[in-house]
Amino acid sequence: MTMSDFKPKHFNWAAKNGVAVITLKGTERKNPITFESYAELGQTFRELERARDIKVVVFGSNGGNFCSGGDVHDIIGPLTSRDMKGLLEFTRMTGELVKAMRACPQPIIAAIDGVCVGAGAMIALFSDIRIGTAQAKTAFLFTRVGLAGCDMGACALLPRVIGHGRASELLYTGRVMTAEEGERWGFFNRIVASDKLEADAMTLAQQLASGPTFAHGMTKTMLHQEFAMPLDDAIEAEALAQAACMQTKDFRRAYEAFVAKQKPQFAGN
Repeated sequence: MTMSDFKPKHFNWAAKNGVAVITLKGTERKNPITFESYAELGQTFRELERARDIKVVVFGSNGGNFCSGGDVHDIIGPLTSRDMKGLLEFTRMTGELVKAMRACPQPIIAAIDGVCVGAGAMIALFSDIRIGTAQAKTAFLFTRVGLAGCDMGACALLPRVIGHGRASELLYTGRVMTAEEGERWGFFNRIVASDKLEADAMTLAQQLASGPTFAHGMTKTMLHQEFAMPLDDAIEAEALAQAACMQTKDFRRAYEAFVAKQKPQFAGN
């Protein structure tokens, strides 16, 4: 299956040289998520599990902002009239998006400028690598609209990324985490100038795309599977995973390149 020519209806997509770039639409509203984009994004990340031509995904910003979260008129308003069954359909659909992001083998790089709140903050959190700008403003706003901070896996993953106390503060208060805090706490891998954000993310994406992509997919799988494993089980799981990687042609290519004092040319198999 190939996805380079994929044409989604509810978000922007561009793909070249093994790197797909996703950005949300609606710059005048700082790129909100709608019912339709939630569903299509989740389906897209599931399809990426089978995409042979996409090696890395960049989830980028658009018009100086990453995402303003769930659209007030398209999502929050209609939810107030749903029954429990309808509400569960929605909350499970939002959870499906981040589950699909973790399940796809491609590393996901979030390039975050400006507003990154609510569901947008969760997309950033469930990305594998986060690059931000000094203007990035990240907030888990759920309590601001009368909801719990336990949304889309926030209580499970955020404490593991930035620590329990810091996560608790952000989830209880809904306050903005500044870019400086985000970098210091480990949410952002690094902070770059706004005019360098796209280029920096693409440089990293191309570096990963030219690497041993089967091994990258295995790394992502093990990071996810070892989330709740006892240490002994994790060590055994990694032994099996690494043995599988040692059967790939990329492993032999790396060895032969080392012997020849050359840079290995990986092919992802």
